[in-house]
Amino acid sequence: MRKLYVLVLGLLLAALAAPAHAADNGSWSVYPAATQIAARPYFYLSADPGTTVRDKVVVANKTGAPLTFRLYAADAYNTVRDGGFAVKTVHEKQRGVGAWAKPAKTRVTVPPHGKVTVPFTLKVPEGAEPGDHPGALVALDEHIDQGDGSLALGVQRAVAARLYLRVGGPTLPAIAVENVHVAHHQPLVPGLGDSTATISYTLHNTGNVTLNPKVELRAEGLFGRTLLARDLTRIPAELLPGQRVKLTEPWRGAPQLDWGDVTLTASAQHTRESASASFFSLPWVVALVLLVVVVVGVALHLRARRDRARPSVPVRPSRPAVPTPSRPRSSPSARP
Repeated sequence: MRKLYVLVLGLLLAALAAPAHAADNGSWSVYPAATQIAARPYFYLSADPGTTVRDKVVVANKTGAPLTFRLYAADAYNTVRDGGFAVKTVHEKQRGVGAWAKPAKTRVTVPPHGKVTVPFTLKVPEGAEPGDHPGALVALDEHIDQGDGSLALGVQRAVAARLYLRVGGPTLPAIAVENVHVAHHQPLVPGLGDSTATISYTLHNTGNVTLNPKVELRAEGLFGRTLLARDLTRIPAELLPGQRVKLTEPWRGAPQLDWGDVTLTASAQHTRESASASFFSLPWVVALVLLVVVVVGVALHLRARRDRARPSVPVRPSRPAVPTPSRPRSSPSARP
């Protein structure tokens, strides 16, 4: 029986602050080599166009057997689903840090409970755009764990240490809120069920630096009544330059009958932008009744117009009757 193997690449990008808690998956970890000053959670590098930066990355083996890894640099991006920090696979096209950083070794074997330090160089090209260029150094286990059965799921694991590079030059923080939309979910009968809504929107980093955005949600009904006002929490902690993230926010207790606007305001690093969308909520029963009234009204109106436009049957005028001359009556002759 043939097996279908699906390759799943998991990249663990931890946010902890010491090499002992570096990015790891329980079997191996990847982190920057410590400097003379202190340990580093990530790589924070800065360089001008046309210059070269040198640093070192550590790969530590936590198991009792030797492990061999493919070591490569990768560009970072925000996932579309939730805006999480992710990096490209080894087979994808690299354009920033993934193309500029080169480890001294592309494959390393780490002894049991040991670690290997690998130097790397990062050459910033002359025409590099100023601002932030996020990426990572990835240790990929090229071994694929294969399951049993007719449908086998192959899992390929990797761990990466984040690399934040800032290229010298003008920086511009800028954010935009795009494609705001409100979708209502009404009960069939008013008052018999909860009314909810889903607010969807897109956060777009239109500048050249990484942003830590905040988003405020406000909804107003008829006559400017405030229906909803809160800060959103389900947003990406980091919005990388040029990235778009599609997000949704539930609105429980949305009005069943109202007309107004929803406004989303995003702010980060001295930039603030808003976008709005109108909404009109109407229960299904009310909408159906109004639809029937409209259809009946239109039908009656068209019928009345047809009746007024219908031509009348012409009536020929009758000729006046010609009077018939009366015969003179003879009077009786008088007798003598």
